[in-house]
Parts: sequence; structure tokens; C-alpha cells
Amino acid sequence: MAEPKAACVIGWPVGHSRSPLIHNYWIKQHGLDAEYRREAVPPEQFKDFITHLAARGYVGANVTVPHKQAALAVSEPDERARAVGAVNTLWLDGGRLRSTNTDVEGFIGNLDATAPSWDRGLQSALVLGAGGAARAVVFGLLERGIGRILLVNRTAERAAALLTQFGDRVVLARWSDLDELVAEARLLVNTTSLGMAGQPPLTIDLARLSPDAVVSDLVYAPLETALLAAARSRGLRAVDGLGMLLHQAGGGFQRWFGVRPQVTEALRAQVEADLISK
Repeated sequence: MAEPKAACVIGWPVGHSRSPLIHNYWIKQHGLDAEYRREAVPPEQFKDFITHLAARGYVGANVTVPHKQAALAVSEPDERARAVGAVNTLWLDGGRLRSTNTDVEGFIGNLDATAPSWDRGLQSALVLGAGGAARAVVFGLLERGIGRILLVNRTAERAAALLTQFGDRVVLARWSDLDELVAEARLLVNTTSLGMAGQPPLTIDLARLSPDAVVSDLVYAPLETALLAAARSRGLRAVDGLGMLLHQAGGGFQRWFGVRPQVTEALRAQVEADLISK
């Protein structure tokens, strides 16, 4: 009898990951003979672990902190993973260990689902932050054809690295000018940890945002950040970070198990309940 197909999420620590909840929901929904597990792997053991995925019974894996950069060096990354500079999804392809970064499709897929036509006539987007999540967001926006991205980060040097990578469609701006910059963009995206539980708040005045603007916050703990609450209070479309978490998961699931899963309200409700209970 064939062993069930298995995938896992690899991190250190990894107990906080919601990936098992999402993937095992889909496995049950589609009646698959498959399993999805957590694997706590310290950094010094990571390379050995993923180069022997098949021997450990896995067809692929998700990668979370602190291994996302290390996975890039020991796999065959696609264009998205190279552009973002980090890997979150691995799969075996005829003996080759291939990799991608599904945060790009997670971000864009969440916007498409939650704020349809968000990109219609969109000329400029304002992105806060310059880490790995910001790279995924910028790559996705450029890929969608957004002409100008205003990038603001508290550390200018880190933001400058994105300009070098992505070119002159990315424009660096000063954090101190944030309240004025919102008037220039119909999409505002927070990729920083500001506003996350246990972190300082994100202080920004949305008064000058266009009435048809979309506000996206990648933070999902809390689900309703102060930024999203402020956007909704002004009648703006608000897109939370949980949707991105759900949408980024589908690409890996399809590669491992051959089924393209759907992000449904029932799945979201289950993950929301888990977040609230913690």
C-alpha cells in the first residue's frame, strides 16, 4: 500500500504556524490521502533536512523564519523567489529541489478577491517597509503593471536596496512625508510590523487618501489593525493580512498534491477562530 503524500512547514520555532490548519483543511475537503506536518528544524540542520526531503517522506515543504533566505541558496529558485530574495515553498520535481515565493500571488490574489478592480486606472501605490514582504508586494505590483511605487521605510538604506533591484518605477520617499504622500496613491500597503500585537502603532493620517483608495495591511494579529479600522471609518476598502496568508498557501498545495484549492469563507472562519483563541 502506497504511503500518503506528505508535506510540512519547516521553521525554528514552528509551533505558531497556521499552515497545518490551512493545508489539512484542504486535504480533508478534497478527500486526499495526504498529510501536512510541522517540522522544528534549527538553522544548523536546515540544509541537511531539505536536501533529504524525499528520504524523509516529503514531496515538498513550506519554509518560515528563520530559513527563508537559506532555502534560496540550496534550491533552484524561480524568478519570483530570486526577486524577493526569499523562499517560502519547496517542491521536488524529478529529483530537483525547486522553490518559489508564493507571497507574491498571495498578496495579489487577496487584493483581487477582497477589492475587485483595485488596479483599474491605478497609477501610483504607496508601500510602507523594505523587508522581504515589501519585496514580494513591490514585485507583484510591478508584475501587475502599476507604473509608480512610492516606497517609504524608517531606514533609508534598506529601501535603497529595493530601488537598485527594481529600477526607476520605484521611488524612494521620506517617512516624515508620509501624511503628504497618501494624497498621491490610491493603494496604501503596510508591510511593516507596526500595528502588530506587541509592536508600536502605525501612526498615519488617511484624511488625504482618495475616496476610492484601497488600504492593505499585511499584519493579521490583530485581524483588525488600527490602520484598517481608520480606513473603514472613512468608507475606504480595507484588505487584511489574513487573506494574504490564505491565498499564498494554494500554490504549494497544488504543486504537492495536484489540486488547486479554493480560499472560502469557511476556511477563513476556521483560521480566524484559531487566531482569536490564542
